Formats: sequence, structure tokens, C-alpha cells
Amino acid sequence: MKPSILILHASGTNRDGEAARACELAGGKPEIIHINQLRRGERRFADYQMLLLPGGFSYGDALGAGARLALDMQVYFHDELHLFVDSGKPVLGICNGFQTLVKAGLLPGKGYESVDNGREISAARAEISRRRVTLTENAGGSFECRWVHLQVNRQAKASFLAGLDELIFCPIAHGEGNFQVKDEATLQALEENNLIAFRYVDADGSPAASRYPLNPNGSVADIAGICNAAGNVLGLMPHPEDHILPIQDPRRRGHQLGLALFQAVIGSLN
Repeated sequence: MKPSILILHASGTNRDGEAARACELAGGKPEIIHINQLRRGERRFADYQMLLLPGGFSYGDALGAGARLALDMQVYFHDELHLFVDSGKPVLGICNGFQTLVKAGLLPGKGYESVDNGREISAARAEISRRRVTLTENAGGSFECRWVHLQVNRQAKASFLAGLDELIFCPIAHGEGNFQVKDEATLQALEENNLIAFRYVDADGSPAASRYPLNPNGSVADIAGICNAAGNVLGLMPHPEDHILPIQDPRRRGHQLGLALFQAVIGSLN
């Protein structure tokens, strides 16, 4: 049987259809579920093998990108959601979904050590302090809509990324995609624990080195996506679901498809 995938929809979500198509092509069985269906008990997180939070502008980004949806996740679904994550089932957040996972504290999440003023702190305290990263307004002060190249960290804790040996070429579309950290110690912890999953690079795979528009939003260390220490929660700002067929490639080259990411995640369920 094909793995079942819950694609979460809230008011303002607009990339759920594309995400569902990508999951179908990758061998999954997606179902787009409105958050109110979950609140009414018509569906449960536990009914599915994977959770995908797609892009868009949930609740109009009224409290900041992904912030209101993150509150819903914390208030209404905290226990269910953490049971889902703790069970090891994969969670993928794209663009607004990534923002939501970060602001709900699920990324970078618990279980990794950080450093505070030169002192190591426990995993438990790291969980309490997990909002040491955020996604904020683009450094250029404007909405960015363009194609970017992503380098996959094949050593990332998200082990299903190990087989992705090609750059991913896909679009971005966001105003708050600037990934920033509280301090240098937090960045060091992300690096040392292999929680950085994607970086912005040039067409040859060389570091963007914070150069615009290779790094389109000013993200620290060219970070485009991260995962949690367990490796089952993954988020990224670009939209791999918008490059799943060669015909979508503006270069007409037919490779570096975002579909590879969905195949990797869903393939790990088989």
C-alpha cells in the first residue's frame, strides 16, 4: 500500500495541491485535510504515516509568517503532534510550513546540545530554549520570487537525504524567509550536529557566500532548510513541489528536480 500523507490546510494555504501532486508522483497517498477537520476529530494525525505542512500564507500571516498556525499547533494539537514526531514519522514543512515548524518549536526541536556563554547545556534545556532560531523579513525588505539552487547536506541527521547527490533547482516565493539564529553558539550547534539540511549555492554548487540573489533573503550561513536531531522533521523555504516535471524547468534542462526530495522522504516509509 502507498504511504498515507496528511497535507494540512488552513485558511490562506495555497500550495497544498502542488504538494499533493508531488507526493503522488513520489509514490505516496496524500490527503488534503483542513485544520478544522482535525479539531472536530474527523481525522487524526495518528491515522497517517507522514505529515506535510505546505506553503502559502496561513491566516494571512497576520501575526507574522506561520505564527498563527504555530499557535494552533501548540494549543489544539500539542500532545498529538509531539506523539507523531516522537514516533519517528516524517514531517515536512515547505515555506510557510517551515515557518510554522520553527515557530511551533519543532525545528530545530529537542535532543541536540547547544552552548550558552561558553557552557554546554543539556538537551532538556535546549528543548526549552528551542526558539533560538527564526525566519524573519528578507534582508532586502521585499518579497522574493525567483529560482534558486540548493545544495543537499548528505550528512544531515535526516538520513533519507543521503541519496540526493544532485543540486535541487526550484523557486522561492516569500517575504519572511531570512533564517537567523540567536547567537554564534546556536549556529555552531546546528553545524556540529548536522541539522543544516539545505544551503543556497550557485549553479555550479559553489557557496553562495551571502551573495544576493544566490542567497535571496540574507539567511545566515546561506541556510535554506534544517532538520531536527532525530532526523524526521525537515523544513525548507524553497518550493521543490514546483519543479517535479522537466517541463516546469525554465532552463529546459530537465534535471535537478525537486521531486527527488519527495521520493527520498516517501521512499523512507517503504
